[in-house]
Amino acid sequence: MLTIEQLVAKAKSDGASDIHLICNLPPKYRKDGGLQDMADEPLTEEECISYARELSGGAYDEFDRVGELDAADTFADNRCRIHIFKQQGKPSVALRLLSEHIPELSTLGLPPAVMDLTGLHKGIVLVTGETGSGKSTTLAAMLDHINHTRRDHIVTLEDPVEYIYKPDLCAINQREVGKDTASFSAGLRASLREDPNVILIGEMRDRDTIETAITAAETGHLVFGTLHTGSASDSVDRIVQVFPEGMQVQIRLQLSMCLEAVITQQLVPRKGGGRALGVELMLVTDAIRNLIRSGNTPQIANAIATSAQIGGQTMDQALVKLVRTGSISRDTALHYAKDEAYIKKYAV
Repeated sequence: MLTIEQLVAKAKSDGASDIHLICNLPPKYRKDGGLQDMADEPLTEEECISYARELSGGAYDEFDRVGELDAADTFADNRCRIHIFKQQGKPSVALRLLSEHIPELSTLGLPPAVMDLTGLHKGIVLVTGETGSGKSTTLAAMLDHINHTRRDHIVTLEDPVEYIYKPDLCAINQREVGKDTASFSAGLRASLREDPNVILIGEMRDRDTIETAITAAETGHLVFGTLHTGSASDSVDRIVQVFPEGMQVQIRLQLSMCLEAVITQQLVPRKGGGRALGVELMLVTDAIRNLIRSGNTPQIANAIATSAQIGGQTMDQALVKLVRTGSISRDTALHYAKDEAYIKKYAV
């Protein structure tokens, strides 16, 4: 049985992103988007229980009662996000390897206009995409850029705390849901009494959190948040649909005034191995504010497509750029495209 330290060290050296420990299967890691075995022998139930006990940090009884547990810790000098859960009554583990250092924002391959968003002093900036698309890394890089360039107070609400910031010009408080505060919504309400300039919400997952985030943005705070949505227009719809129908007109109005940008990410297979970052960037213009207010979200993609002069781009435009630079194949772009006809026309 390999130790957690050995597993993380091997995954790290091989460039893997995640480790999966499942009863009756060999330990596996995710590399270039696919799962591969890390050993030959399948794990026994006793080994999975042993891993779960070690990773739960003394909270195994709670995990055993509830059925899942989130945590974060460092193994083999690598910060990891931990999720322990039960399947068929047996413990399983999913470990996400986080970068040892918060990367420079300019090195992530994001559109140049993203850098300008770190200069905002109020409003909402959303980073969206599916699990494993790099949202946490982008947010950490943006906040760390603020940390090195502004004299502000940053408050983060995370579940769990992933990247550890080293305060530079900023004062930083990182609060973990379940340990430092009961919930995202409770922590966010409390943060408004903590004299923050910048607030990071690890996930905007319920009405109370979203409502308080909008209030925070309206009262002069810069709010960063995440959603599991695949486009800017989907993000707007997701936020609005959290509210009852009678409130949706008011929420659209408020959101149209305080939303500043939506960054949507996906990782796509790179030529020769690895993955490339595709990014849709919606910078909220007056035209887009009108579309949000009126509920014409299907037209948002067209508005983004015509915002190139200010730095915006659709996901399909991002995929075309990746094809033209030789980062991904045309077939890959077609597979991940929203409009295949656009890719066929321009990805040449």
